[in-house]
Amino acid sequence: MTMAVELAKTDTTTAYKDGLELVMERVFDAPRDLLWKVLNDRDAIPRWWGPRGYSTTVEEMDVRPGGAWRFVQKAPDDSEHPFKGEYREITPPERLVLTFIYDVPVIRDSVAVITYTLDEVDGKTKVVARTRFPNVEAIEGALASGMVGGAIETWDRLAEEVAKTAKR
Repeated sequence: MTMAVELAKTDTTTAYKDGLELVMERVFDAPRDLLWKVLNDRDAIPRWWGPRGYSTTVEEMDVRPGGAWRFVQKAPDDSEHPFKGEYREITPPERLVLTFIYDVPVIRDSVAVITYTLDEVDGKTKVVARTRFPNVEAIEGALASGMVGGAIETWDRLAEEVAKTAKR
């Protein structure tokens, strides 16, 4: 039996490790349908996906079971970080399951599976993202890379994008 270990807690987001899973939880001040729309909008992704200071290019995004996605982030030092995966399950607006691969040599063979659940509560949306890694080395490597901090920044940017979209 594993015990959950808290990794980070901000005013908005909690992240913890539970065995081979990285779990992140946040309540977004937006209705579920709106959050779902922004999460899956190819045009919106570059405005929120990744930490501040990074840019993201969507090279592929076929949001359907079996469809592929591929995003390339450019860091402030001009290094590129490609990510890709496949959509496994899509149940609008409540559940999204996809694979997640950091597409660089050696690491690209380590496929994680992310399950997002979106639950609407009083006009807000609680999102839980459970990223299951294939082994201890993979989760420890991801955590050592600063993934949690980057993911929290990404969710902060997502919240900002959702608020802007609500005003449009």
